[in-house]
Amino acid sequence: MTEPRLRAAAATPDRVAARGRRGDTRAQIIAAAVALIADQGFTATSVDDIAAAAGVAKGSVFYIFGSKNEMFETIITEGVGRLTDDLRAAGEGLEGGDALDAVVTELLTQVHTHPDFAKLITAEIFRTGRHWQESIRLVRDDSMGVFAEVVGRIRPDLDSALVGAAIFGATLVAGLEWLAFQPEREFADVRAAVLATTSGLLPH
Repeated sequence: MTEPRLRAAAATPDRVAARGRRGDTRAQIIAAAVALIADQGFTATSVDDIAAAAGVAKGSVFYIFGSKNEMFETIITEGVGRLTDDLRAAGEGLEGGDALDAVVTELLTQVHTHPDFAKLITAEIFRTGRHWQESIRLVRDDSMGVFAEVVGRIRPDLDSALVGAAIFGATLVAGLEWLAFQPEREFADVRAAVLATTSGLLPH
């Protein structure tokens, strides 16, 4: 009889509401941290800054994430994980130029939709000596690996990991250039510019 009562207690409306509030607080902290770190960098952004921007107590940041380093690692890991899933979905079932077009288009779409996160990973993901370096390398390799897989199917004679990373980086930088300095350009123009740099990959 004890076990059913414990399960019932765990599902009370108050407990469900508390979990929802924690989820909201977590999302607020992540959104504030991404915006601030994208603007001023990880080192220059304090937990006080993040808590103030999120409208939460400083202790909430430590309670949910443990530390500033762990918070940032979570942001990068979850964000790049979602990006990887979306890139894989975009290219699923496609080959050749169609697959390359699909993953480039998806990455540009992600940059446009989440510009702060795109700026953050551009600034921070390639830094060395960070607390989170190993876990970031793994998720970064997953995301760039989608491009490497596409390149490998098109041109198995090339170093697909390096070429895939080059296309990933070119797409990311072109997307940020568009948003920051050439916002008047159409999405199709930016996409065409990136794909023009990859034309040598495709058989004629």
